[in-house]
Amino acid sequence: MQRTLKSALVLGLAAMLHQGPAIAADAAANYPSRPIRLIVPQNPGASNDTISRIVSVKMGAQLGQQIVVDNRAGAGGTIAGELAATAAPDGHTLFATATASQVIGPQIVGKLNYDPAKSFEPISLIAVTQNILVVNPKLPVKTLKELIAYTNANPGKLNMANAGAGTQSHLAGVLLTHAAKLDVVHVPYKGGGASVGAVIAGESPVTITPAPAVMGHIRAGRLRALASGGKKRLSLMPELPTLIESGLPGFFSGGWIGLLAPKGTPKPIIDKLHAALVKTVNDPETAKLMERAGGDPETDTPAEFARLIDEEWKNFGEAIRIAKLKAY
Repeated sequence: MQRTLKSALVLGLAAMLHQGPAIAADAAANYPSRPIRLIVPQNPGASNDTISRIVSVKMGAQLGQQIVVDNRAGAGGTIAGELAATAAPDGHTLFATATASQVIGPQIVGKLNYDPAKSFEPISLIAVTQNILVVNPKLPVKTLKELIAYTNANPGKLNMANAGAGTQSHLAGVLLTHAAKLDVVHVPYKGGGASVGAVIAGESPVTITPAPAVMGHIRAGRLRALASGGKKRLSLMPELPTLIESGLPGFFSGGWIGLLAPKGTPKPIIDKLHAALVKTVNDPETAKLMERAGGDPETDTPAEFARLIDEEWKNFGEAIRIAKLKAY
C-alpha cells in the first residue's frame, strides 16, 4: 500500500512538473486579461512619467489592453518599489523604474521591505536620458568654462537647484561640482518641477537635471542650455556640446528608464512584454515623441538590463559617498 502510494505521489509530482511550462504558456496566451497598472515612482510631469505615458499608449495597443499609469512618488522611489515588488506576479502590475528609484533611493533610504536586486524580473530598458546643465538666461554665462569662471569670481554665492537630497539631479550636481571644482551652494527643492521652476525664476539659477524635464523650457527660451551629459550630443540639439567636449574628459551624467515585473512573473509573460516593448520603442512615431521629450529610445535583453542595474548601483554608490548622504 505504502509503495503504491509513494509511486502515485511521484507520478503526480512528475505530471505537475511536466505541466508547469504548459500552464505558464497558457497564462501568456490569455495575457493580458485586464488593464495593466504601470507604477511610476514620480509625480506627473517628471521625466520618467513623461516617457512612461508616451510608451504606455502604443504598448497597450500592442498588448490589446489599456496600460494605466499609477503615480506613487515619495521616499526616493521606494514607496512605488515596494508596491510593485509585492504585487501579484501575473504581469498585470509593472514598474517603470528609473535611476533614482532603482539605484539611488534604495541606497539612502533605511530598511526596505523588499530587495531592489531580487524582488523583480527585469524586462528591458525603455530610454536613456541625458542630464542637461541649464541656467537662467539672465546669468552671464553661455558655456561650462564661463560658469566655472563665474563661480571662481563669486565663490559660494551661486545657488544650484536640485530635486531633493539624493535625487538624480542632486547627485549629478554633486559629481559635476566635484569634477569641475564649482563653488556653489546645493539647494534642494521638493521635486524636479519645483527645482526647474526655481531656475526659471532666478532663485537658484543653475541646475543639472534629466533632459525631459527641461527640453520644453529650453525651446521656449526660459532656460539656457550649456552642455549635455551624454557620451554623444543630443540628436534634437546637435549644436549643444557635451560636458566631455566642454572640458571634462570621460564625464558622463545621465540616467535611464526601464521596465520591471514582480519576481515570479512567468517567463512567457516576460517574453510577451519584452516583445511588445521593443516593438513600441522601435515605432518611429513613438520614438520621435520620446526624443522630443528628451529621452533616447533604447531597449536591451532582460539579462543586459540586470547587468546595467548592478553597474549603476556601484556608480551612484560612489556619488552618495561623496555627497555624504546617510540612510534615513
